[in-house]
Amino acid sequence: MEVGPPFPAGQPAPRPLATPGPPSPWAVVAAAVTGCWTVGLVVVGQLGGWLADQVLLASGLDRVVWLWPATVLFTVLLVGAPALTLALLPRSAAVRTTGRTWLAAALALGALGLLRAMPPVHHEAYLAALAATAGLAALVLRALARRVPVATPRVPASAAPPWAPASAAPRRAPTSAATLLGVAGGLALLLPWAWLGALGGLLETVLAGVAAAALGVLAGALLDDAFWSRFTVGEPPRPTRLVLVGGLVAGVALLLLAAGVGQSGAQLPLLLILPPAGFALAALHAAARRPAPTGRPGTGALRPAARWLVGLGVLGPLACTDPEEITLLLASTRDVPFWVAAAAGAGLAVAAVLAVTYGVLLGRGRRPSRRVAGVTAAALLLAVGAVAVGAGQPGLHGERLFVVLREQADLAGVPATTGRAGRDARVAEVHRRLVATAERTQADLRRDLRRLRLDHTPYYLVNAVEVDGGPAVRAWLSRRPEVARVLVSQRVRPLPAPAGRSRGTAPAPGGPEWNVRMLGADRVWSQLGVDGSGIVVGSSDSGVDGGHPALAGSFRGGDDSWHDPWNGTRAPTDQGGHGTHTTGSAVGRGGIGVAPGARWAGCVNLDRNLGNPAYYLDCLQFMLAPFPVGGDPFSDGRPARAPDILTNSWGCPALEGCDPGVLGPATAALDAAGVMVVAAAGNTGPYCGSIDDPPAPYADVLTVGAVDRQRKVTLFSSRGPVPGAAKPDLVAPGDEVLSAMPGGGYAVLSGTSMATPQVAGVVALMWSANPALVGDLPRTRQILRDTATPAVATYAARTQTCGGDRNITGAGLVDAYAAVQAARG
Repeated sequence: MEVGPPFPAGQPAPRPLATPGPPSPWAVVAAAVTGCWTVGLVVVGQLGGWLADQVLLASGLDRVVWLWPATVLFTVLLVGAPALTLALLPRSAAVRTTGRTWLAAALALGALGLLRAMPPVHHEAYLAALAATAGLAALVLRALARRVPVATPRVPASAAPPWAPASAAPRRAPTSAATLLGVAGGLALLLPWAWLGALGGLLETVLAGVAAAALGVLAGALLDDAFWSRFTVGEPPRPTRLVLVGGLVAGVALLLLAAGVGQSGAQLPLLLILPPAGFALAALHAAARRPAPTGRPGTGALRPAARWLVGLGVLGPLACTDPEEITLLLASTRDVPFWVAAAAGAGLAVAAVLAVTYGVLLGRGRRPSRRVAGVTAAALLLAVGAVAVGAGQPGLHGERLFVVLREQADLAGVPATTGRAGRDARVAEVHRRLVATAERTQADLRRDLRRLRLDHTPYYLVNAVEVDGGPAVRAWLSRRPEVARVLVSQRVRPLPAPAGRSRGTAPAPGGPEWNVRMLGADRVWSQLGVDGSGIVVGSSDSGVDGGHPALAGSFRGGDDSWHDPWNGTRAPTDQGGHGTHTTGSAVGRGGIGVAPGARWAGCVNLDRNLGNPAYYLDCLQFMLAPFPVGGDPFSDGRPARAPDILTNSWGCPALEGCDPGVLGPATAALDAAGVMVVAAAGNTGPYCGSIDDPPAPYADVLTVGAVDRQRKVTLFSSRGPVPGAAKPDLVAPGDEVLSAMPGGGYAVLSGTSMATPQVAGVVALMWSANPALVGDLPRTRQILRDTATPAVATYAARTQTCGGDRNITGAGLVDAYAAVQAARG
C-alpha cells in the first residue's frame, strides 16, 4: 500500500504521479524530429539575421528595423506549430511536456526577439526592456503553472523511516546543495567573460545584471519541478532517462531562450553556451531527488539552481561585450569578434565539462554535499573576481555623450586673404572667434559638470562638450536651454591583448607607381620641377609609422606635429596601417606619394578602425591650431602651425554616434580659415545616394571617389546625389594602390581611402608651384575641376544611374600635370 501526503477535507487531492509509461515510437520520433528542426531553424535564423545586419552595415545601407522582428516571428511560427502538435496529440505525458516547454520557450523568444527593433546605440534602454519582458514572461508562466495541478511524488511506505508519520512532508535539504552547485556552474560559465571581456558603463552593467537575473527566473519558470517530474521514472528515480532525455529537452528550450537574448551578435555565444547547461540542470535535479540518509526523498525543487546557472551564464555576454563591436568590420585582426569567439569557445567547453561532471557524479546517485557545493561556489566566486581584476580588463568602459550647443561661432566677415601670410592671418582670426564663443557659451554648463563631478572635455571647433554619463545625464543635458542636441560618443572596450600591428609584405616600388603615373605627378616632378616643397599635409587616421623609410624624412617635427587622443602616444606610430598607407600616398617618397617633397603632421582619430564624434573632432581641432603633447587646445593652440591641406580617409556613420550635421561647423571653420579639407567619398557603392557619412557630403569639403586602372569608377566607390551639393567632386586611382605600411613594408589596398590622399597631394603640388594660391580654396577647386579628365561611370544596374554621371564621376579624374600648369598660369 502506498501512502501519500494528507490533504484537508473538502479539497481535491493532488493528482498522484503515476509512473509514466513508455511513449509510443511515433511520438518519440516526432519529438526527435521537432527537436532537430528547432535547433537547425534557430541556428540558421540567428546566424542569418546577424549576417544580414553585417551586409547592410558594410554596404552603408540603413538598418532594416523589421529584420529581427520578422526573423523571430517566422521562427516562432515554424517552431511553435510542431511544438503545439506535440503538446496536444501524444498520450505520453513526457512528450506533451516536451511540446509545451518548447512552445513556451518559442513564445519567449518571440517576445524577447522583438526588442531587437530598438537601435543598438541605445543599449541601456534595450537591457531595461529585456529585463522587464523576461520578468513579465516569468510571471505569466508561474501564473499558468498554478492553474495546472502539480503532480506529487508517491512515497512508498517502505521508503519512510518507522518513526515518520504518514503525513510527513518530503525533505528539502538537498535543494540547498543543488542551488549552490547551480551558482558554481554559473560562475564557471562567467569566468571566460571576466577574463576576455570588458564591462561597459555603470548603468549598462547594472541593467545587464538585472536582465540576467530576470532571464534566470524565466529559465526557472520554464524548467520547473513539473517539467522534470515527467522524465523521472521509478522509486527511487532512475536518473539515466532524466539526465539524458530531460537534459536534451531542456537544452533545446534553453537554445530557444538564448536566441532571444541580446542585441544582434550578442546572442550568438549563448547559442553555444546555454544548451549544454540543460544536462547539468537535469543531473542536479536527479541528485536533489535522491533520498536523504533518513530515508526521506528530496522534492527536486530546482528553480533556484536553474535561476543561478542560467542567469550567471547569460550575464557574461550581456555585460562584458558591446554588441556593436561584434562585427565583421573588426574581424580582420584579433579584435572583439576574435575574443568573443574565444570566450564562447571556452564557455562551450566549460558547459560541456559541467554537463559531464554533474551527470557522472550526481546523476549516478551521489547526493550533493552542501559543504562541498558551498566551498566550490565560493572558490569560483573568488576566481572570477581575481581574474576580472588581474588578467581581465578591470573598470568601467561605457560610452560618453557628445553635447552640441545651440550657438556656434559667427565666422562671417573673416577676410579671405590668401598666400602664406594671408592664410595664417585667417587661421588666427578663426581660432580666436571659435575659442571666444566656446569659452563664453560653455561657462555655465562646464561649471555644473564640475559641480556634479562629471568628467568632460570641451571643444571649440564645434561648440560642444563630451561628457561622461548615461541616459539620466543625457536627459538632463537635453533639457538645458543652451544645448541643441546630445549624441552618443561611442568608445571601444579594451582588449585582453593588442590587436596586432598590420604589416605589408609587398616589395618596395622601383619607381613611380601606376597611380602616380596616371595622375601625371611624376611628370610634374621631372618636367615642372615641383614636388610639394613648402607645403604641410595633415593626416587624421589610424596613425602614421614615423620610422618608415618613405615617411621618416618628411615628418614636420617639433612638439606640435603629432596628437593621439586615443592612446596618448608621444611620437608617430600606427597599429592599423591604414594611416601609414594613406599618408604614404600623399607625401611618401620612393614612388608611392604624389607630393614627395611636402611634409606631414599626424593625428590618431581611428582606433581599431572605429572612431566617434569627439575623437574625429579632436584631430580636426588639432589641425586648425596644433599644440604640444599634453597641452590645452584652448590656451596652447598655435594657429600659425596649422597644416595647409588635410587628408581624411574616414567617415563618421550613425553607428559611431554622428548625425548628418555634427561635423558641419568644423569643416565650415576650416574652410573659413583657408585650410583645404579633402575627404573620402566612402566605400558603400554602387548604391545611389551612398555619400552620406560626414564629412563627405559637406559642400565645403573636396570629396573624392575611386577609379581603377581603366579609369572606370570602382563599384565600391560611393555615389551621389547629395542634397545641396554635387558629389563626388573628383575621382582618383583607388583600386590596388601600393603604399607604405607599418614596420617599413608595403601593401596593396583598395578604397576611396586610397584615392583621397592623392588628391591632397595634387593640391600640395599646386600650392607649392604657386604659393599665392595657398588658402585660395575656391580657385583651387575650380582649377581641379577644369583640368580633370573624363572617367568612366559604372552602374549597379541600368536603372541606377544616380541622376547622371556627374553624381558618379564628379568633374572627372584629377590631372596633376594640367592642374599644376594651370596653377602657375
